[in-house]
Amino acid sequence: MAKKGTKENPSLQWAEMKAENSWTMFKVIAEFVDGYERMNKIGPCVSIFGSARTKPEHKHYQMAVDIAKHCVLEGYGVITGGGPGIMEAANKGAAEAGGASVGLNIELPFEQGHNPYIDGDKVFNFKYFFIRKVMFVKYAQALVVLPGGFGTMDELFEVLTLKQTNKMAPIPIILVGSEFWTGLKAWIKDVMLDEFHNISAADLDLMPITDDPNEVVQIINDFYAHEALKPKLDLG
Repeated sequence: MAKKGTKENPSLQWAEMKAENSWTMFKVIAEFVDGYERMNKIGPCVSIFGSARTKPEHKHYQMAVDIAKHCVLEGYGVITGGGPGIMEAANKGAAEAGGASVGLNIELPFEQGHNPYIDGDKVFNFKYFFIRKVMFVKYAQALVVLPGGFGTMDELFEVLTLKQTNKMAPIPIILVGSEFWTGLKAWIKDVMLDEFHNISAADLDLMPITDDPNEVVQIINDFYAHEALKPKLDLG
């Protein structure tokens, strides 16, 4: 007798796979709906990315704290990935400044829970990375990216692609940490643009670099200066 769901019975295995995929679709829809309904109530925010490995004593940690505080003082909440490092720092800055502190946590078997600086009613736990990415961008009035690893690069280049192709609302994307980002931007110019012509010169303007928290806020304010009313966060 063939074993259930094994290569001895491929038809049954295929049927089970299709059934599982159908249920996955409903799980994805449910996660999107929950995210949309909860995030809609929070108001305008700035998403801050960066390495989970950055220690509190590192200058980039304190920089993230300061940037988050500046954003809150301008009327924005702060969205992070909910974990340690830069994410913790940004949530800490938002909490200390009295602003909305949002954490979009991802369920991973080897990771601990969210950092302690997220508002209790603004902790999100996502199963699917791609849904989490949508929430990062859809509800952000700006993206601030500090030094990080593969996950940070993944988020950055996906958002740059969406902005380059006009598949998302135009928002500022700001790179913080010149010693980290300047070499990458130089490689993009020298190799992707000048040598292989894979991007246009205007694409280099999509990602300004700064080390100054005040300039981060200034870039955001300048971006929205043409609007009659800049979006403000209702902290009530």
